[in-house]
Amino acid sequence: MVLEPGILLKMKRIDIVVTGESLDHVIKMFRDADVRGYTVIKDAGGLGSTGERNPEDYVLREPNAVIVIACEESQAEKIIRILQPELKQFGGMCLVSDCQWVMGPAVSY
Repeated sequence: MVLEPGILLKMKRIDIVVTGESLDHVIKMFRDADVRGYTVIKDAGGLGSTGERNPEDYVLREPNAVIVIACEESQAEKIIRILQPELKQFGGMCLVSDCQWVMGPAVSY
């Protein structure tokens, strides 16, 4: 891809999947750590270390939540250091990848 300089900003993308029950705790950790931008997608389903999660099951409704963060590398390291010990306790998944932020509104990292 060939774009003019200054259109894209190199960032880290963090995708976190936690149980719906753990979401409030994770959000509180991020606020305490001054994480300034994230997106939460509730009622996610799937199969992982905590078993199958089916948000459409009306009897045993135990959905997951997905949190997506785009930030600078230093902020990503801070988030991972805070999150990793907690993942051992409540389970979940965290993926970190390189991404590029398309310049537009002010970045929230």
